[in-house]
Amino acid sequence: MIKVSEWPQLWLSPGIMGWELPHFVSVSWDQLVLFAALGLVIGSFLNVLIHRMPLMILKTDELDAVRFNLTTPGSHCPHCKKSLAWYELIPLVSYCLSLGRCRHCNQVISVRYPLVEILTAALFCMCLLKFGFGYPAVLGCFFCATLLALAWIDAETFLLPDNLTQALLWVGLIGSAMSLTNTSLLDSLAGAVLGYGLLWLVSWGFERLAGKEGMGQGDLKLLAGLGAWLGVWSLLPLILLASVSGLIFGVTQKIRGQLGHNGHFAFGPFLALSGFACFFLGISMGA
Repeated sequence: MIKVSEWPQLWLSPGIMGWELPHFVSVSWDQLVLFAALGLVIGSFLNVLIHRMPLMILKTDELDAVRFNLTTPGSHCPHCKKSLAWYELIPLVSYCLSLGRCRHCNQVISVRYPLVEILTAALFCMCLLKFGFGYPAVLGCFFCATLLALAWIDAETFLLPDNLTQALLWVGLIGSAMSLTNTSLLDSLAGAVLGYGLLWLVSWGFERLAGKEGMGQGDLKLLAGLGAWLGVWSLLPLILLASVSGLIFGVTQKIRGQLGHNGHFAFGPFLALSGFACFFLGISMGA
């Protein structure tokens, strides 16, 4: 029988139980402010990705005769279509000053905009504290920003754009090849291949047994990208965490009657959350 004194002590300082922020002391306030500001700016761009990329894929009615991409047309209110001035686009500040409403039509602005910016800034600061001021921290910021965008897009639209999943995969492989991540190239390659293969096998088996598709191709590509960053030894804990959290969510939604008629829900956000946990906590089956 395990004694109470042997239970994991979650209140211990950084560096215990994989919660490693080795550069907590060496990072200066200037660097922290810089990464937080950069996170707010990138978070603002992620909001553009989250809103526009699904529209570009689905080609909805918002795509009229004008050219539509990530830069055209300029930023505008999604309700009244009024173009926004530069002072209405300052990350977080503009939302607070306008009290969360459009200055032109007074419609409520989604809380997603400031929330994504704050989350991105927090993740960027965590990367700085984990890796220190340098290229590995910048690469970690790319990982976090891409994963956050993918999770949010999938949660809202059930889409995982190839542009983002492939970028996650290739930057992870290149980063490991250049020794800019904590994952060796062989470990990264094995993680990418096995990550895709494992979910493909599960999806194939489910389709054979249930007669319907249980997982989209986007989930397979996302896990391949995560495998390239985290390595092959983190795949099993990652899949386990994502499956358990997804199962709890699915059962809860089913009990509340909010799961939908087909019983489907986005699995990408749970893969992303598990990916963040493995990335920052160093969860792995290897040494």
